[in-house]
This record gives sequence, C-alpha cells and structure tokens, in this order.
Amino acid sequence: MGIPPRSANAGTGGTTHGWSAGASARVAEAPLRTPDGPGLGGGGALPRARRFGAERAFRGLTMAAGTTVLVVIAAIAVFLIAKAVPALQANTENFWTYEGWSPNDTEPKFGIGALAFGTLLSSALALLMAVPVALGIALYLSHYAPRRLGTALGFLIDLLAAVPSVVFGLWGRDYFSGPVTDLSVWLNTYFGWLPLFGGDGPYGASILLGALVLAIMVLPIITSLSREVFLQTPTANEEAALALGATRWEMIRTAVLPYGRPGIIAAVMLGLGRALGETIALALTLGITFGISFNLIENGGNTIAANIANAFGEANETGRGALIASGLVLFAITLIVNITARAIIYRRREFTESAA
Repeated sequence: MGIPPRSANAGTGGTTHGWSAGASARVAEAPLRTPDGPGLGGGGALPRARRFGAERAFRGLTMAAGTTVLVVIAAIAVFLIAKAVPALQANTENFWTYEGWSPNDTEPKFGIGALAFGTLLSSALALLMAVPVALGIALYLSHYAPRRLGTALGFLIDLLAAVPSVVFGLWGRDYFSGPVTDLSVWLNTYFGWLPLFGGDGPYGASILLGALVLAIMVLPIITSLSREVFLQTPTANEEAALALGATRWEMIRTAVLPYGRPGIIAAVMLGLGRALGETIALALTLGITFGISFNLIENGGNTIAANIANAFGEANETGRGALIASGLVLFAITLIVNITARAIIYRRREFTESAA
C-alpha cells in the first residue's frame, strides 16, 4: 500500500478533507451557535434563566412566609403592650417586685414577681425530672429495643403527647395528689431540715404536684424528638466505635450523644416552652397562692398562665389589663428561651463545622 501524496500546498497548510487550513481555523475559533444565541465551548448553550420562573416564585413564597411570622409576632407584642399600659399606669405598687395580685380593687395593686417565680420554678423542676427519663427512653427505643418493640412503644409515646392538658390536670388533682401527698409527708419526715421540704402542712396541691404533672406532659415531646435525632446518627460512626472495641454504652457516649447534642437541646427547649405556657393542668393542681417560697411540698404556688385562667372570668377592665400585662411577661420569657436555644444550637453547629 503506497503512501498518499501530500498536497501541493502542504507547506502553507494544504487542504484537509476538502477544507482549507484557514477555513478550519476559522471554524475552530468561531463559537457554536444555537437557536438561543452563542454557545459556551463545545457543551452547548446553558438555558437562559427565566425572569418569572418557578424558582423565583418559590423564593418569594418562602420569604413571604418568614416575613409573615415576624409580622405576627410583632403584632402580638404591640397588642399586649397597648392593652397592658393603662393597667400598669393605674397600678399603685411595683409591677416587678410586688407579690400580691389585687387589680380589681379601687386602688389596683398587682405584681408579677410571685407568678414569674412560680412559672420558672415549676418548669425547671419538670425538666429536671423529665429530661433524664426521656433521654433514657429514647436511647432504649433507638439502640436497645428490638425494632418492632421500639416502633410500637414510640407510637404509644406519640399518642401520649396528644392527650389534652385538662385530662392530665384532672388526673393529677383527683388521683395523683394522694401518692404525692404521701411522698410529701415522707420527705418532710426525713428531709424536713431542708427548706425545700420543711413546713407543717397541709400537703398535696403543691409545686411538687404541678411539676410532676408537667414532667409527665413534656416527657413524650422530648422523648420523640430525641429518639428521631438518635436514629439519624451515621451508621459508619457507630460501626467505627464498635470496631475499635467500644461497648454499646461507650459507642453511645462517643458517637451518638455528641452527634445528637443540638437535637437534644432543641427538644429540651421545646419541652420548656410547653411547660412555661401550660395553663389548665397547673390551674387544677396548684394551691394558687401569691408569694415567693422555695418550699415544694406545702400547698401553694402559682404561675402566670394558671393565674390568667383562674382570674380572667372575674376581672374588670383594669384586671384584664393586668392579666394581659402578665401575659406580655410570659411572652417575653418564652421568646428569650427560644432565642437562647437557637443561639446555643448555632454556636454548637459552628463549633462542629470548624472542628471538622
């Protein structure tokens, strides 16, 4: 087979398959054209972004939803402030330090000190009792129980979260108060030297009873969220810990709990929000007194939400304004709790990402 002869003008580029060298260069340098305009390289043209496409519409809807939430929160704050100012101006005592509540008198006297103290104390005690139990149940359902049993128990816990608060309140007042009274007597007998369990009675309708009912109410919320967080732990992390010789508890302590810490914080703060705003259950189980006391077993105690439920029906115009003022304080406490939770979670995520 002979070698094909070179073109006569090979020294100047010659021809290649009927194309001149200059034409080939011009074709190579010219951009590809499509019906929508010049292309980019050899991959064809990218589609033009539509001015009013589905993505922009979705972005606008999400921005409108977020803005609506902020507008609603601001509207609630403005409403509460507008309704509370006249009552606060008519108050003859210090709203922040006075422990009594008599806004219906000719000379209104009311304060938020005792109510805010009872709200925070009962909620803190409820979380102190509920969080360890909730985390233990969540870990059992996610890493110890058989799959079918864990699914069934998780479904029952979710159903417990749907029980109305008035049911918990009636149960706590009519049936649970007896065992709590016996527990209070026992605590007073053996630990009466502590201010928390001192006093001479009567016992029963106390902060301890209200906190126990609150703990039972927030337990399913914290358990369900923590269980879902624990189930999201990467399997590779768990298997790596087990491959290094860790026991199951060591694997949970080193792989599951650190990974789920932001979710645990969020679950606890959500439970705290439920405890702070609980109304009917505490109105039925507390002794409804006004005063700041750390005694947990004697009859007494009150919260902002329970006081609103008990006093709103008999309140005059100034009394309703006073109750709205206390609701404004509860609104501020709840907002501060949520902001603090978000800040903790954000700092934790930022620390985790920087460490990674």
